[in-house]
Amino acid sequence: MQPENFSPKDSLALIDQMINQARNRVTENGFLYLLWGWIILFCSVGHFAMIRFTSIRNPEIIWAAAWVAVILQIIYMVRNKKKETVKTYSDTIIDYIWTSFGICMFIVSIAMSQEHGWRHLYPMYLMLYGIPTFLSGVVMRFLPLRVGGVFCWGLSVIAIYIGPLYALLLLGAAVIAAWIIPGYLLRRKYNQHYSSTTQS
Repeated sequence: MQPENFSPKDSLALIDQMINQARNRVTENGFLYLLWGWIILFCSVGHFAMIRFTSIRNPEIIWAAAWVAVILQIIYMVRNKKKETVKTYSDTIIDYIWTSFGICMFIVSIAMSQEHGWRHLYPMYLMLYGIPTFLSGVVMRFLPLRVGGVFCWGLSVIAIYIGPLYALLLLGAAVIAAWIIPGYLLRRKYNQHYSSTTQS
């Protein structure tokens, strides 16, 4: 299209096309969903097994493994930052969503440790898991994350009635549905996108 023939209507069409391309740009490879999904699955099932089948005095020590995920996430984000050329508005929103989630999880953990409120800790965790998962799915227009978020909320209600021990298994089920399965789907989508880009 020649510049002299570039009408205002064409300009709007081009802008709309650029916005849609940015919105649909595949930048999420599922790594962090898989990292945290598998770590929490390991810790929650391991914690349950240690309480149920062993006489270990402090089975909650298994959650120290989450620090491995923290370290790996920091390394991943630093490396990713160096390679990052374009950051979309959607990427920024998702970053803030998950930062807010981390802060809320920290506050809830402190609050529940007071007045022996640990019985309600896991329902609160499951409720919080659902919020960033669902919102990320909305921003990314990715249905599996939205479904995973709703699934977490449903398990949160169930966890209120079954007690802390078996709520650990609900944590495992939650991360499978909300993070692990969507994480693998995102990875497949990411690989398909960049393989087709390379071929073209």
